[in-house]
Amino acid sequence: MLRSASVPVESTKPFSLHPIARLLIIGLLALAVVTIFMTINSRGNWDFVLPFRGRKVLAIIVVGTAIAISTVIFQTITANRILTPSIMGFDALFMLVQTIAVFSMGGAALAQTDPKIRFVVNVLVMTVFSGALYWWLFIKANRPLHLLVLIGIIFGTLFRSFTNLLQRMIDPTDFAVLQDTSFASFNSVDRTLVGIGATIVGVILLMVALRNRILDAMLLGRATSISIGVDYQREVMIVLAMTTILVSVSTALVGPITFFGLLVAHLAYHTVGSSGHRYTIPAAALYSIIFLVGGQLILEHVFNFNSSLSIMVEFAGGLLFIILLLRGNA
Repeated sequence: MLRSASVPVESTKPFSLHPIARLLIIGLLALAVVTIFMTINSRGNWDFVLPFRGRKVLAIIVVGTAIAISTVIFQTITANRILTPSIMGFDALFMLVQTIAVFSMGGAALAQTDPKIRFVVNVLVMTVFSGALYWWLFIKANRPLHLLVLIGIIFGTLFRSFTNLLQRMIDPTDFAVLQDTSFASFNSVDRTLVGIGATIVGVILLMVALRNRILDAMLLGRATSISIGVDYQREVMIVLAMTTILVSVSTALVGPITFFGLLVAHLAYHTVGSSGHRYTIPAAALYSIIFLVGGQLILEHVFNFNSSLSIMVEFAGGLLFIILLLRGNA
């Protein structure tokens, strides 16, 4: 049980808005963006527009929430705000699985495979890989968490190299099919898979909500959190497991999104006025909805699908990553 500890999580600046008020403003902005997306150029065809666009919005909410939660809690346990779960090589493993499938079966066979089977296979492969890695390094060998992150980076590099080798050996037509899976897309997400993903993300969101105080204590560092009663190694393993499942679900649903979590997490840190997870996680999830729905809106009605949503959000996230690195060096 946690003993009392003073964790300064809320802003003390005079005349500053309470974090709940800030969350309300962000939520209203997210609602406005979703409303515009659902109604723009509808021309009264509500029977078609609402289900069609609603499925996209639901997929965006599921994926955006998964990315936001996984990034915030991963940065909490690593005590580093420029790391994201993708550093563990999840996106590289996803692309390796797709490349092996195309290399062995062909692009046509992959395209005709039941999306539910592909979803289950992708989630299982990524979850089993990361679970084995965590057990080997963090429990059996009792290695530091940062060594686990370093090993994840090495595996990510290995997966990318092997993927590039296989991609050079496949047929150009199959390669074109494979390229479609390398960019995140919300235009063709299976309705059943969205429901399964929403259930998984909802369960993990509840688990995170029940651990808000523990996560806040872990912000104080390993030694301090242990001194106030946190079973640090157990909680880190739980957070790593939740992060793995969230990233696996979001990647299997729409494809890899590398730097997006970094963008929304830092917006939440800098605008919510508190470091408490009961504020930063909802804020990051709302920012995910704003950027993904807004990006999809621009993609459809400004660029006429002549670009990719993942390119737009990754550009913004990658730019922020470079800025954070430069600020750190300064």
